Amino acid sequence: MKKNLLTAFCFGILISVNGQKHEFLDPPKFDNADLSKVKSTLDENAPAEILYKSVHFNIDTSTGNLKKNVFYRVKIYDKDKAEDWLNLEIPLFKNAGGDEETLSKMKAFVYNLENGAAASTKVDKSSKYKSKESKYTTITKFAFPNVKNGSVIEYQYEVLSPFLYSVPQIIIESDAPSLYTEYILDSPSHIAYNVNYTGSLAPKYRMVEEKTMYGMPFKTYRFGYENLKGFKTEKFVKNDRNYRTKVSAELHSTNFGQLKMYSSSWEEIKEKLYKDDDFGEELKKTKLAKENVTSIISGLNSDTEKADAIFKYVKNTFTWNKDRGVYTEDGIKKLVETKTGNAAEINLFLIMMLREAGLKADPLVISTVDNGLINLVSPSIVGMNFVIAAVKIKDRYYLYDATAKQGSVNNLPPRDWNQYGVLMAKEKATLLQMENATTSFNYLTTEAKINEDGSISGTYTDKDTGSYAMFVKESYDENAEKYKKQYKDNYSIDFTGIESKALENGDFESTMKFTSDNLIDKVGKKMIINPMLFLNKNSNEFDQTDERKYDIDFISSFTKVKKVTLEIPEDYTIEAMPKSKKIVTQDKEIEYSYIAEQKGNKLEIISTTKIVSPDYPKEYYPAFKQIWETASKSENQVISLIKKS
Repeated sequence: MKKNLLTAFCFGILISVNGQKHEFLDPPKFDNADLSKVKSTLDENAPAEILYKSVHFNIDTSTGNLKKNVFYRVKIYDKDKAEDWLNLEIPLFKNAGGDEETLSKMKAFVYNLENGAAASTKVDKSSKYKSKESKYTTITKFAFPNVKNGSVIEYQYEVLSPFLYSVPQIIIESDAPSLYTEYILDSPSHIAYNVNYTGSLAPKYRMVEEKTMYGMPFKTYRFGYENLKGFKTEKFVKNDRNYRTKVSAELHSTNFGQLKMYSSSWEEIKEKLYKDDDFGEELKKTKLAKENVTSIISGLNSDTEKADAIFKYVKNTFTWNKDRGVYTEDGIKKLVETKTGNAAEINLFLIMMLREAGLKADPLVISTVDNGLINLVSPSIVGMNFVIAAVKIKDRYYLYDATAKQGSVNNLPPRDWNQYGVLMAKEKATLLQMENATTSFNYLTTEAKINEDGSISGTYTDKDTGSYAMFVKESYDENAEKYKKQYKDNYSIDFTGIESKALENGDFESTMKFTSDNLIDKVGKKMIINPMLFLNKNSNEFDQTDERKYDIDFISSFTKVKKVTLEIPEDYTIEAMPKSKKIVTQDKEIEYSYIAEQKGNKLEIISTTKIVSPDYPKEYYPAFKQIWETASKSENQVISLIKKS
């Protein structure tokens, strides 16, 4: 790849690749022809397409601010399937010292084709509103008006940030295809960054050079991409952002007459954390933790009993306000007073109490699943967003997260299981591998009877344990009515009296009643029915036809048990029983069984799926596909009930 600098200005820098000139930071003029496009040439089924995307980070040497300039031009083909593009959200951050980001130079338009000509609608400032996500994060939102099938959305804005330490991560591969995407970072040479480039895509245009810009030496990173197809998601992937091509940068050093290094090891980060007012200094406030420890562990002998008892007290006494973070916001004193706090306040207080009980307890700093994997090559606290408690007992670590009311030892919420955490022990920082060893169970139980009129009525129970119980509880808390409605939507059954609740042991259970007259086909004296009723597996989730690219992740090993007890009318008999089936992989990692038994006038069907590990290499995909196909065939067997003469 030949690189040839033609001009030294920030805007309009040209490079030559294989004789082809390319210009960065020069969005093409709006083309009316884009309004006439009816489908993407990269993916004819795409509901939206990025025509031009530019993200430019630049250090303003006069103010010392990090400037982020964003320009998007997006074609909408199917408005109903392009909801993510109908609103713009811009997060703005601040810190405890009062430093904050500001939004400036916001312009946005929606273009439509009217009477053969382009008509633009400007996004009015009245459409802007703010929502406070946390104490330190505010999201400014804009709604795009008059968006139709065929519209083109165009917006640009600038964010001024005093936070030079970390340049926000930019994801190159989005769900929508892109005709052109570029990433630019310009920094004066006395402010140096480590640029982290991850993913499989190589830019068509690449420039990484030191050049004179704005009359002084700069280091520039420029990556340009053409004709990117939309990222194809795969089922059973915790966070596909981990696999997308993305670019981020962290401050390496500054030299204002004296060299100052910012690149850190985990050990250096640990030292800084223990000196921080919102972390280490909070852990020193031991008086707040002493009051109840003695009574909580009274009469308990083993360290595991003491740890469990203290954990139970903290999780039941304090309520998480849903704010994540490694640092406290209002402080542990406020937590004790109000009984509500962020993740750091609750779990650091848990650690304080565990230490007061004489246990070896330390903070385990993690990045949650939706935040992405931590960077093992370039240690940074910026990439971490949560802290939990780790207790070492006889050379074994026991993990606790008191933000989860349903949690227990080593039974963490699904968001926590993200491969690695960094143990910030006083004496040493250690990278700790995290693997969910607790099996989750899902019990789907139906007790029903066939009525004389051919209808079926009964009760249905759906119970989850372990990580899956916490997952469904979060879904229920987010929108209880939507959660209950899923049963009717998924099974097309008119359920009534749906009651959902977390049980004392942390399980989550939903119970309901049902009556249905469309589960049986009557043919003369026969009734034909699938004895699994509405619980039959009618589709194969492992239906990917393309070659599997990514590992398979279930978050937790699990066992799913479907049990149907069906009462048959006394004046009917079963013509033939369903065939039982069992299939197990050679390594016994995946197992499925289907057992049918008649017990008097009742037919009992039990389907069991057992997955031994929480995750698998992609090479296991054919095995899962085969077993799921076997399950589908077994669970779609029907029987004939014949009326006795």
